[in-house]
Parts: sequence; structure tokens; C-alpha cells
Amino acid sequence: MTTTTAPTSVTLDVTVEVPIETAFRVFTENFDQIKPREHNLLSVPIEATVFEPRAGGHIYDRGIDGSECRWARVLAFDAPERVVFSWDISPRWQLEVDPQRASEVEVRFFAEGPRRTRVVLEHRHLDRHGDGWEGMSEAMTSDDAWPLYLRRFADATRSAGSEPA
Repeated sequence: MTTTTAPTSVTLDVTVEVPIETAFRVFTENFDQIKPREHNLLSVPIEATVFEPRAGGHIYDRGIDGSECRWARVLAFDAPERVVFSWDISPRWQLEVDPQRASEVEVRFFAEGPRRTRVVLEHRHLDRHGDGWEGMSEAMTSDDAWPLYLRRFADATRSAGSEPA
């Protein structure tokens, strides 16, 4: 996995040994396994993280009590090449209700062969969050942020790659 940073974005990539369709499906359909439960804005433990597979959908956490925290909006869903979603979480780790103050995450999938896919995650427009965005940029590259998500994604693709087609 490699990580690069630009003034207002963070880019990471990982290569997985599955076809592009499988990589895309695992990222979107198994996001509940990729996002750690401790990454939680609810006041109760998370029962599930839901990724609605369509532009206009949401990514949200459902608490064990049925409460929900919609922390992202799906902006583009172009299977199996890319998905884009908003990051509606402020630098103070609270929901951001103003869409103009949200950053974006684009995940692109590139087939490097019939059973190999490079996945590039770019978290961009971090400066839209206003004061404190620089700390968010640093936080996104820490071991328990996007690098952790991509490691968990790679692990999930290994399981998916061993399933019969």
C-alpha cells in the first residue's frame, strides 16, 4: 500500500488479487466488514454499517437500539470502476450538516489483469471542512484510518477470492 498527500487531499492505493468486479462488490457490499465498529458517532454500539449501492444513497451506521447515523452521501456509483461519497464528518468528529463543508472520497478500481485489481482511494477537498482540516488530513493517513480500511478490504477480498464463482 502506498500513501501520498497533496495540500488538500490524501491518496492511498492497494492491489488485490481478485477481478475488478469482485473488488468493487467487496468494497461496496462488504463495507460493514471494512469499517471498524469503533469508528462510531452514535451513543450506542454499531450493529451494522450500511452502504446503499446507488447515487443518492447513503452510508450509515445503525446502532444496536435502531438509531442511525448517516455520515456519507453516495455521489456516484459507477460499477465496477468507481464510487464517490461525501465525508460528512467535521474535524471535531461530529456530523457535518452543510454539504458545502463536506469532503469527498473517490475509490477507483483498475483491472491490472483478469484476477488483479489496483484500488485507489482519494479523500479530497479536506479544506472544505474549515478550521482544523489540516489535522483531519494527518488523521486520515494514520494506521487506524484509511490504511486500516484498505487492509481490511484486502483481507475481505482474500475471502471473496477463495469462494466459488
